Amino acid sequence: MNKEYTQHNTPIHEAVEAHKNTRMVHFDVPGHKGGRGNPELTKFLGEQCLKADVNSTKTLDNLIHPTSIIKVAEELAAEAFGAKAAFFMVNGTTAAVQSMIMSTCKAGDKIIIPRNVHRSSINALIVCGAVPIYINPGVNHELGIPLGMSLSDIEEAIIKHPDAKAIIVNNPTYFGICSNLKEIVTLAHKHNIKVLVDEAHGAHFYFGEGLPISAMAAGADMAAVSMHKSGGSLTQSSFLLCGEGIDSGYVRQIINLTQTTSGSYLLMSSLDISRRHMYLHGKEKVAKTLELAEYARSEINNLGGYYAFSNEIINGDTIFDFDRTKLSVNTTQIGLAGIEISDLLQEDYDILIEFGDIGNFLAVITAGDRSFEIERLISSLADIKRRYGKEASKMLTFDYINPVLVLSPQKAFYSDKKKLPIKESVDHISGEFIMCYPPGIPVLAPGERITRQIIDYIYYAKDKGCVLAGPKDMKVDNINVVISE
Repeated sequence: MNKEYTQHNTPIHEAVEAHKNTRMVHFDVPGHKGGRGNPELTKFLGEQCLKADVNSTKTLDNLIHPTSIIKVAEELAAEAFGAKAAFFMVNGTTAAVQSMIMSTCKAGDKIIIPRNVHRSSINALIVCGAVPIYINPGVNHELGIPLGMSLSDIEEAIIKHPDAKAIIVNNPTYFGICSNLKEIVTLAHKHNIKVLVDEAHGAHFYFGEGLPISAMAAGADMAAVSMHKSGGSLTQSSFLLCGEGIDSGYVRQIINLTQTTSGSYLLMSSLDISRRHMYLHGKEKVAKTLELAEYARSEINNLGGYYAFSNEIINGDTIFDFDRTKLSVNTTQIGLAGIEISDLLQEDYDILIEFGDIGNFLAVITAGDRSFEIERLISSLADIKRRYGKEASKMLTFDYINPVLVLSPQKAFYSDKKKLPIKESVDHISGEFIMCYPPGIPVLAPGERITRQIIDYIYYAKDKGCVLAGPKDMKVDNINVVISE
């Protein structure tokens, strides 16, 4: 390649566009042959989309071993995010999180991990055999939300487990809570521990002003970034970022253990275009997002009963910072669970929000939203309060108690198991996950002792309409437990 590329370019996207305009005859996959072989799909997605769904070739490069346009696109992404290296991930941020863990931990290695971690992290432990050292993130009982990681808790975990290889930090959390990431990095690096950041909900941190610090700016070793959540790319497309001191060649080998060899050029092109768009226009996009979110927050709080929280909850430690683009709303004072509000909005008002849990709901705001849609949300919430609001009731709060980890997640998952009704499983060892989804944070993970508190929470969540997932029994009436320890 002789062309000089800058942040104004989109190497993958440009190459796909050029490829579409050739007279190339395709005796390769995909079998729809630019859509001609599947007219129904072409009608649904459009001819231009199907023509862009192409296979790896000499001119289009190859995701598992990039040497030309994909390599350049990765370099541009690394530059845009302030990273040493960047990888295009087409198996979602789940694959990025798992690649971080498997790049830094082997079987038997310890990894410090918050209990409210996404299931993708624990899945990685099942695959690679690393052992979790859980930190209780704590819960704000007034709001019923998990907090960030306390520096003192991390320091205590490091003192007890100086041989830990890495630490995972959720930053920001689903609700927008941020930990003191820069100091966590400083502390961990003093003990030669790698810092891995699940930054699924923080892609915009790299391109806007007035936001919490990004993982790369804080000096983290690796970060998994869901570009599709707040960066504008297609669903399932993400970046894996690496800082100094990470062997990017080894990371690529790890990625290639699990990521598809048939990388989607639709997903990669969307990452390429979104990187350019956020680099060139990110400040204005984030500014608009903040304006919409702040207006919605103010108006919702004026309704009474709802509490759309923001920077006022910052405490300098477990809530070190807050992502103000997140419209997180507590609903307990109107006597309704967040999941109940979510269901009402969808069923009665044709409004989809990101998710609701026991006491809160989250509405994702971006620059793609319009003012009249924000007004519609506000008026619908007012109507819900008028029609369905009750006297404030005490919602069940759930502390992230430090689980009794009897077996490693890997050993428990692959052990011989038997099925028990959940109500009869107290004191047994779980052989599978149970989680509320979204956001996919386990209530119970393989290898943990089942307690009465956990069972009570599962039934309470089911009663409120939360979607529970993870066990083989799709109805979540039974659970597989380890037969023997």
